[in-house]
Amino acid sequence: MNDQTPTVQFTSLAREALTPQAFAMLQAIDQAGSFAGAARSLGMVPSALTYRVRQIEEALDVLLFDRSSRRARPTAAGAELLRASDRLLEAVDAITHQVRSVATGWESRLTIAVDNIVSKQALFDLCTDFYAMHPATRLRLRDEVLSGGLDAVADGRADLAIGAPDHVDLPDVHSRPLGELRLVFAVAPTHPLAREPEPLSDKLLRQHRAVAVADSTSRGTGLTIGLFDGQEVLTVATMQDKLHAQMRGLGSGFLPECLARPHIDNGTLVERRTERGLRLVRPHYAWRLADGAPPGRALQWWLGRLDNPVTRAALLAHGGTAERAVAAS
Repeated sequence: MNDQTPTVQFTSLAREALTPQAFAMLQAIDQAGSFAGAARSLGMVPSALTYRVRQIEEALDVLLFDRSSRRARPTAAGAELLRASDRLLEAVDAITHQVRSVATGWESRLTIAVDNIVSKQALFDLCTDFYAMHPATRLRLRDEVLSGGLDAVADGRADLAIGAPDHVDLPDVHSRPLGELRLVFAVAPTHPLAREPEPLSDKLLRQHRAVAVADSTSRGTGLTIGLFDGQEVLTVATMQDKLHAQMRGLGSGFLPECLARPHIDNGTLVERRTERGLRLVRPHYAWRLADGAPPGRALQWWLGRLDNPVTRAALLAHGGTAERAVAAS
């Protein structure tokens, strides 16, 4: 116990000495190059500033400035403390801003579950707009597939899900349609189905391996779309992986048209008609309000932008279309 007492006392003295005001004084000396210049900028008497710095040096048991010449130069220890002071003062400013934000109804953090079908380009455009307005709220984006986004919202792991399927009887979860997404059946030019007569029958499709994206839900087996019982399946993690697997001829399947169209146009994928005809999916965006509480202001901002049909269309587009649409919204 006695061996620890000097350490405890030293730590206590250091904490008392290293205040935001002390850091500001040290930075002023470094910027002015002299104690006298720093005292003028701070509106202090030079002797008072010198006394305060000596208190800090005694508390830390180090010399912070070399006073052997006319210019006050930081020692190695002083330079290290100045670097740390920059980070600490920035942290103090950030905490102050964050506390004020919470007091005004802005969330300190907003977690958004984003489905693979959503255009990341359009999503990042929205993030840019959000940060320009309120940078204190920290955004956290998490990738989800199919019902995984709804699960994250229902369990409180996300505040908002974009691109999720519609929900059924999830307590406190609200959702609205994001839009309509057209799916096309596509295979690599070298795939056997690229040479079969159209329309491709279900019986024929069942004979060939499908590529499917795994549902990220933690409940049960999740959703499956467009698969047949007994069909061989290559399961991948993301829609981009599914696209690349089908381009390599590893399997077949339906893809969002906005994602597949550039590759169909350049010949790296071939679109084929099936007996199932045109396929549409209608993704939603969902959020949770427990006990009827109103949404925080950050969530309100996102819901307001998602209420714009141009924004919703952009989130279901890819490439330049998405960029132009979000900019227009």
